[in-house]
Amino acid sequence: MKKRYQTSETLPVGLLLALAGGILDAYSYLNRGQVFATAETGNLVLLGINVSLGNWSQVLHYLLPVLAYTAGVLVTELLRRRLGDEGGWLHWRQYLLLVECVAIAVVAFLPQTLNPLANLMISFASAVQVDSFRKFNGCGCATTMCTGNLRSGTEHLFFWLSHRERDALNKVGLYYGLILSFVTGAVLSGLLSHWLHNQTALAAILPLLIAFGMMFREQAQREE
Repeated sequence: MKKRYQTSETLPVGLLLALAGGILDAYSYLNRGQVFATAETGNLVLLGINVSLGNWSQVLHYLLPVLAYTAGVLVTELLRRRLGDEGGWLHWRQYLLLVECVAIAVVAFLPQTLNPLANLMISFASAVQVDSFRKFNGCGCATTMCTGNLRSGTEHLFFWLSHRERDALNKVGLYYGLILSFVTGAVLSGLLSHWLHNQTALAAILPLLIAFGMMFREQAQREE
């Protein structure tokens, strides 16, 4: 039997979100001071290195995106509990997608002198996305980073090679598909940055809005 999932937890939505994640991660590196703003592992490593060197101004530089990411998670959890899973014109995840789109739109028009603020807002938007969309087709996934997806996809590849489990092969396709979509977003961001520069961030809004629209099918079914 095929399992049914909420539209917001299906692979097509996941691929769109991963595409946006790749666009934003490459964007922050190429256009906002060579910072990877959608995941915080690198910032935490650089924070630790600068603590060891006593470079306290740089410690603050890397601490702020981490705090922005934390704030994004807190805001997401607060809104999810306030809005609830049922009722209302929009699904709670749709409201949070709109929050993310507004943040990205603001980033696109910030001057280079405000790169730190731009990266803070990207970190915030990334946290909203990754905390709102945690599973696709029943599998725990991330759409703003690839390390966990690579590990899980390769683990299921081993299961398929060892036991030829069909379910494992489906999961390989899911995780590697998310990685491919993320990389595609990075390629697109690199190409667009030659012409659009700061406004390249706007390209991430399109897949987010498509995902937003797809979720109306779920709302219509619920009302029926």
